[in-house]
Amino acid sequence: MNQKERMLDGLPYKAWLDGLTEERNENKRRIYQYNQFSPDQREEQEQMIRKILGKCGESIFIETPFHCDYGYNIEVGNNFYANYNLTILDVGKVIIGENVMIAPNVSIYTAGHPIHPDSRNSGYEYGIGVTIGDNVWIGGNCVINPGVHIGNCAVIGSGSVVTRDIPDYVIAVGNPCRVIRKITEEDRKYYFKDREFDVEDYNQGILNMNDL
Repeated sequence: MNQKERMLDGLPYKAWLDGLTEERNENKRRIYQYNQFSPDQREEQEQMIRKILGKCGESIFIETPFHCDYGYNIEVGNNFYANYNLTILDVGKVIIGENVMIAPNVSIYTAGHPIHPDSRNSGYEYGIGVTIGDNVWIGGNCVINPGVHIGNCAVIGSGSVVTRDIPDYVIAVGNPCRVIRKITEEDRKYYFKDREFDVEDYNQGILNMNDL
C-alpha cells in the first residue's frame, strides 16, 4: 500500500509522500479561490464548492472563510449550511447528513498523532473518520474529534469538545461533551428555552402534522 491508501484506510501514514503534499496544495488553491469570491458571486462559489467537496446534495452553502485538507473526503447531504470559519481536517472520511446546520468557528478533526513522543516524532500520523447524522445542529466553537459519530436530530451545545459518540435525539454539551437530556415532543412548541412560537404559519403547520 502507498501512503495515500494507508491514509484512506485509517492506518499510520506519512503525509508528505506519494503525492499527498501535491493534493493538499491543489486543494489549497481551490479553497483560496473559494474564500476570495465576493458576496455577489454566489453562483461561482457554489460551482467551486462542488469542485472541492467529494459529494454534496442540493441547497448547500458554506460561509467564508472555509478550510479543509483534501476536500474529496467530505460528503454533505441536502440542505447543508455552515457559518463562518468551518475547518475540516479531512484526512479520514467526513460524512454529514441532510438538514445539518453548523454555527461559526466549528472544527471537525479526523487527523491525529500518536501519544508517545517517540512515535509522534517518527512522522507517522493517522486519520479516523467522523459521521454526523441528519437534522443535526452543532453550536459555535465546537470541536469534533476523530472517530466520533453524532446521531440523527442531535444538538451539540456551543463550546463542546466531542470525544465520544452522541446518540439520536439528544442535547449534548460540555468538555468532554455529554448528553444532558433527550429531545421530546414538548420541545416542538418552543423556539428558545421557555419562549413559545407565536407565529400562525408555524403553529398551523404543527396542527396539520398532528392530524396526519
